Parts: sequence; structure tokens; C-alpha cells
Amino acid sequence: MKIATVRISRDIDNYAINQFKIPGIVLMENAAIKVIKNIDLTNCNSFCVICTRGNNGGDGFAVARHLYSLNKKVQVFLVGKEEGMSEDCKVNYTILKNLGLNIYKLNSQEEIDTLKKCIQKSDVTIDALFGTGISREIVGIQSSVISLINENSKYIISIDIPSGLNGDTGKVLGNCVRADVTVTFQLYKKGFLTYGSHEFTGKILVEDIGIPKAVVEKFSLNYFIIDRDFIKKILKERNKFAHKGDYGRVFIIAGSMGFTGAAYICTEGAIKSGAGLVTLGCYEDIRSILSSKLMEGMTVDLSETTSLEKTIEKSDVIAIGPGMGTNKDTLNLLEKIIKNFTKTVIIDADGINVLSGNLHILESKKCSVILTPHLGEMSRITGLDIEYIKENRIEVAKKFAKEKNVILLLKGYNTVVTDGNVVAVNSTGNSSMASGGMGDCLTGIIASFIAQRYSLFQAVCAAAFVHGYCGDKLSQSMFCVNASHILEELPFSIKELID
Repeated sequence: MKIATVRISRDIDNYAINQFKIPGIVLMENAAIKVIKNIDLTNCNSFCVICTRGNNGGDGFAVARHLYSLNKKVQVFLVGKEEGMSEDCKVNYTILKNLGLNIYKLNSQEEIDTLKKCIQKSDVTIDALFGTGISREIVGIQSSVISLINENSKYIISIDIPSGLNGDTGKVLGNCVRADVTVTFQLYKKGFLTYGSHEFTGKILVEDIGIPKAVVEKFSLNYFIIDRDFIKKILKERNKFAHKGDYGRVFIIAGSMGFTGAAYICTEGAIKSGAGLVTLGCYEDIRSILSSKLMEGMTVDLSETTSLEKTIEKSDVIAIGPGMGTNKDTLNLLEKIIKNFTKTVIIDADGINVLSGNLHILESKKCSVILTPHLGEMSRITGLDIEYIKENRIEVAKKFAKEKNVILLLKGYNTVVTDGNVVAVNSTGNSSMASGGMGDCLTGIIASFIAQRYSLFQAVCAAAFVHGYCGDKLSQSMFCVNASHILEELPFSIKELID
């Protein structure tokens, strides 16, 4: 599922209309049909459809016509005047008038009492006021109408985007409809990814309105949503003739006194997601604790140079950082590995923290590097404010990945994965997973998928999706989901996604 900016959405529409000669009225009709498809017509019988004179309003008029044809009770409102109405909007507006539907016109505060009564009596309010193109602050009667919708509606469906939400930034332009469902068209809007935008969009449904795939491919960015269809194409069935060597060797370097849990969870994450052989590297003071807990994982003492170097040499992927502490030993070991190891290194947690002020180390890397920071860690290594990163996650992540030539997974709501060119946004995971150890578990899964010979970008995307998928599945019957729960669920969910 691709992600688009407002400009790209507009360019795609214009190209389809002007070059492929698909009439705009056809796209509008297709949009209306897809909105109707997502309405519970069995239980909903009365509708209040609120439009303006643009193409979003035209979608609304077309939806009202279909509802009228289905013998539903429909009341239609035009906010503003007919003058300046787009041509396609005018076609659907005229059809409604010819059908004999009374279209209430709202041009002043005094006229909105009728709208309030209609909203209160209706099962569903259809928001067809403003589309993705709006960039100005909403004031006056338009703001009053939005407030009425929010305060009086039983259920709200927004067409393409909630009116008042900026399609690129996800910012509220003065006032915004709080939809229960947003039926958007062709592409997922970039603004939907912003923290807090879900409060206005509700459930987002992306519907195809008949624009040829070639047009979408021509204009769309290398931005996409990691969804189940994408993951099913990636995850592979196990070859019945395979043995443990075929599923790779993972070396986890993690843990310190008081933080053995991070090392255990990361190691188990790699084991439970299918890696062939997993070894944990830790210092002697905690090795006995972890050796007794890890039934399938091996351990090696990080202070034993010969054993450490042999393990590194045999490994297909190294994950370093969870629970190690932000000390000189962590930094020195990290620097040694990325300067000498020639395969893939995943840097997480304290491995990222010790890079603060030491990012120059990445310039001498011989290996492929994956970083998995949360917002706080990203702030520490970039010097950027957390709030700024929150509001500009894609841009910040993409710029860092490109400049440092790494793959970056920026954790949080709608986790971002990027190599500096392609951007993938994860669609799974929820706040029930907000607890210690979750990131350690994810790092182990990433390492496992890389060891199993997935491409680096695919491995990171698949790991993020699977990790969140487990959490989503478990949270249906659990108030909170801990990393230990995810570990137990992993092999079952991966099998389910493959089948």
C-alpha cells in the first residue's frame, strides 16, 4: 500500500484525466460507490450529507444520490454558494436537484440550526466538506459546521480525509472533523502517519477508484505501508530438506549486571523466530545466570578474546547493545566489530547510545549496519528535539539513513523503516505493548530473519510487522502484552502469516 503527498495525489488524478482521458466524473462516481460499500446499509437508514462546492463535495453529492436510490432518508447540505462549483461537482449537484431532493444552503450562522437537527436525527453523518487540497485555517461558518458535526453526530464517515486535516502534515487547520471512519482513495495519505492524526481519521480504509497502476507507479514516492499482503510475499516456507546451518548463525552481544533480561529477551527473540544457531556474548559475571535460562542458546564470555573472535568469524549477523550499559567497553567493542566484521551488524539500545558524539565510527564500517532507535535514542544521536522528530519522523529517519549509509528503524507509533531511498511504515503494534524488553525482542527477530537469508530491508520490515502482529493478536484478550508473551507467540504467528 503506497503512501502519497497531496501533490502526488493531485498529479495522479490529473494525469489519469488528461493523459488516459478517464473523465473526472467517472473517478468521482467510483469514489462514491466505494464510500457506499463501506456503510452499514442494513442498520443505518438516515443520513446527513454535508458538502461544499469542490470535488470532495461532488463525491458527497454522488454518495447522497446512491443513498436516495437505495430508499434511504437523505438530507443534503451545501456549505457556501453554488458560484465557483467545480464542473464534476456541479453535475452531481444538478442530478440531485433534478431528482427533487431539497439541498439546504448554509451561508450564515443563523441557518445552521436546521443542520444541527438533521445531524441529531441521522444515523450517519457524511463529511464531504474539504478534501486533501485545503491548506488554510478553517474559520467562521465552516468551523461552526465542523463543531456541529463533532458534537451531534452518532457516527461520522469522512470522504478521502477528515475536513480540516492537512493531508501532508496531519496538522489540524483550526478545526477538524473527528471521523469514526475515513474512506480514502487510491493511496494512503502521508498526513495520516502523524502522531495524533488517528484521533481525527478513525479507522482508515483505502479504496481503489480505477486509476491505472501505471499512473500510480509513475508519480508515487518510494513510500509504502508494511501490510499483511506485503509480508506474505516475503515470508518463506521451510524447505523440508533444510538443517540448522541453513537458517544462519546469530551472535547477540548484550547484557550487564542488573540487565540480564535484555540479553535473554533478545537472544530468545532470535531463537523463537527461527534462527538456526544463536549465541549470546556477555561478560562472565552474568554468564552463568543466562546459561541456566537459555535452553537452546549458547553463550560466550566477551573477555575471552579467542572465543569471541571465533564466534564473530562464524556469525552471519551480529546484534549489539541491549542492556550493555553506556560505557567505554561497549563503545570499544562496537567500534572493533563495525570496523572488522564484513557482514551485518544491528545496533540497538546502549549500542546506539554510545554512538552519541561518536557517529564518525560509522564512516569506517566494513559491514552493513542497521540501527533501531526509539525517539529518545534518535534524539541523542542526532541532537534533535524529540517533539521535532515526532512531527518529522519520515524526513529525519530518511535523511539520517542516507547520510550514514545505514538502514534505520525508528520505533514508535507507525514505526518507520528506511535505507535513505525507500521508506516503509509498519501497520502493526499497539500501546498494550508499551513495556520494557519489547525493543530487545524486535532486535532478536531482525537478526534471525537476516540469518535466514532475507534481504536486509525485507528482514527489518518483516520483523517489525511480525513483532507488532503478535502484539495485536495477544492484545485482543490481554490488557497488557509483555516481551515474554511475544516470545511465546512468535513461532505461531509466523506460521499463521506464511499459511
